[in-house]
Amino acid sequence: MIALAPLQAATLKAWFLPERAGPLVGLHVLNTGNGVCWVDRWPAPRGALMMTADNYALAGDPSVFDATELRTRIRGFVETAEGFLPLLKTAFPDCKRWERVIFEKRAAAKFHSPNVFEVRRLSAHDAHHLWGISPDNFWISKTWGGPNGLAASGRGWGAFWDNHLASVACTFYLGEKYEDIGVVTEPQFRGGGLSTTCAAALCEDILARGHQPSWTTSPDNLASIRVAEKLGFVLQRRNVLHVVGIPIPEPVH
Repeated sequence: MIALAPLQAATLKAWFLPERAGPLVGLHVLNTGNGVCWVDRWPAPRGALMMTADNYALAGDPSVFDATELRTRIRGFVETAEGFLPLLKTAFPDCKRWERVIFEKRAAAKFHSPNVFEVRRLSAHDAHHLWGISPDNFWISKTWGGPNGLAASGRGWGAFWDNHLASVACTFYLGEKYEDIGVVTEPQFRGGGLSTTCAAALCEDILARGHQPSWTTSPDNLASIRVAEKLGFVLQRRNVLHVVGIPIPEPVH
């Protein structure tokens, strides 16, 4: 497969439109430059594999992909259309299904924000705070290339306690219309409503730039669903990610 330069990859944007709320791997790669776009040939590609961090999307004609080559490229979470499922099963007989629920913000938030934390947009000067969060939460910056990329993106918000970053909410996938949200809270600060507070600030920011927030989680992640409901999100649809070569993540309690 051939890795495209950003200007070449940009010509494939129509392949990922119209978008839906939820995983937006392809559009995130094209809109931010964080990730890789591989195609079967150039010019006139017939199929594309998009990757950002451990997240993948397949698009185009499934018949042009080689299962053996996919085994060397994919390790993580794959979002794709039904037509690609036989190819995935051939390439990865042990791939697992991870049920997902996708919410869209439709109402005003209903919660009381803790007022003892400083909640603000992250800037490039906050990269060291993101580098210092716990290993279990480090995934929050991966689709921006890491802490430096997220801090400089302007798409992240943080809650601080005594100059320590306690919680982070960010645009995890940046689409044309939708921005899918990721949020984490450091273990010692959980249960205090900080995920809701940070995500609320991010949602206001997303709406102010004319985009629509979306929220993706698993049906058994009841804490995440409760936060989404407090923020005015409603269930839009259900989806499945195919998990290759790694365990399915456990919900945070």
